Amino acid sequence: MQHVTRRDTIATLSGASISLLCGTDSRASLAESLGDVAKSKNVMFGAAASGAIDHDIGYRDLYTSQTRIITTDTALKMGSIAPQPGAKHFEAADKLLQFCTTNRIPMRGHCVIWNEWVPQWVRNMSTDERRSFFDRYIEEVVGRYVGKLQSWDIVNEPFWPGHKAPGGYRLGPWYDAFGTDYIRRAYERAGTVDKTTKFVLNEAQTERDDSLGLTVRAGLLDLVKKLKDSGVRLDVVGLQGHLQPKYPHDPARFIDFVYKLSELGVDIYITEFDVRDDTFPDDVSARDAMVAKTAEAFLDNVLKIPRVKAVIAWELADNYSFYTDIAKKKDPSATRMPRPLPYDANLQKKPLWFAIQRAFANASKA
Repeated sequence: MQHVTRRDTIATLSGASISLLCGTDSRASLAESLGDVAKSKNVMFGAAASGAIDHDIGYRDLYTSQTRIITTDTALKMGSIAPQPGAKHFEAADKLLQFCTTNRIPMRGHCVIWNEWVPQWVRNMSTDERRSFFDRYIEEVVGRYVGKLQSWDIVNEPFWPGHKAPGGYRLGPWYDAFGTDYIRRAYERAGTVDKTTKFVLNEAQTERDDSLGLTVRAGLLDLVKKLKDSGVRLDVVGLQGHLQPKYPHDPARFIDFVYKLSELGVDIYITEFDVRDDTFPDDVSARDAMVAKTAEAFLDNVLKIPRVKAVIAWELADNYSFYTDIAKKKDPSATRMPRPLPYDANLQKKPLWFAIQRAFANASKA
């Protein structure tokens, strides 16, 4: 992408227009693969993948045709690898890695350290035991996949202002054991066993322009600067991109934040992209159009930034979205299901697919 300053970008935002949201426009017909059209602009498009690709052949085929990078969904989270004391469970992650290798699709690991999804038996450890486990776990898990992954989310979601900790940090067993230094320690321990894989710091909620989102942005900028200044190897910052239209979003202020991040010497991945539609109308056509419009405006904005190198959806089809899981658990008899992703439950393209395609097609080529 050509270099565009923050001032140039912000100045053009008010005049930006959104393309038609439905139908197969002429550019869409030129690229049936989102992965290919993104690649033509030096951006990776991909998606998280769960075990659903093992039993849903049609869904699996979407990954081979559409994605050029795949993220593990839950297979490499601590709760999946070490749910109980004893042998660790890498079967699901190894199976996905084999799929990726066979289809020549790079795989991202998500995630090594997070203050959530920590098994209770680990939480029950003493502080000293937890510190020792932390180091051994990182070395074993990261070491197992040396040379096999495109990137690793070494630390996930270090901020959650709702916990009221100083600086807006997320509380949990690792924060309790080390304070905020668990973050630096995680990258350094991972770096002792893996010298080549891209290391990522993954964070949520930065799209929100309310007090919570602004607190996360400020904390993340400060954290990345401190890590880089201390010599920690940090290659990428992941901004999840779970768009939530019920919260305010200021495109100009957001892109200024992303520029500031990129100027710290890191690439930017949009790592968990989807659009929450619970505040949109029940009518499917109207809702799909609003989802597509929200996504296209966001992507048109961030793809102006040269260091934005990837857009990765959190799954590809609505029925496999975690929002659908939440909705079914909340009300098993509900008839309105979330529609946050580019394919519907019948694996048919939705307006969101075309919105994503147009955003890539319209992006400046690096």
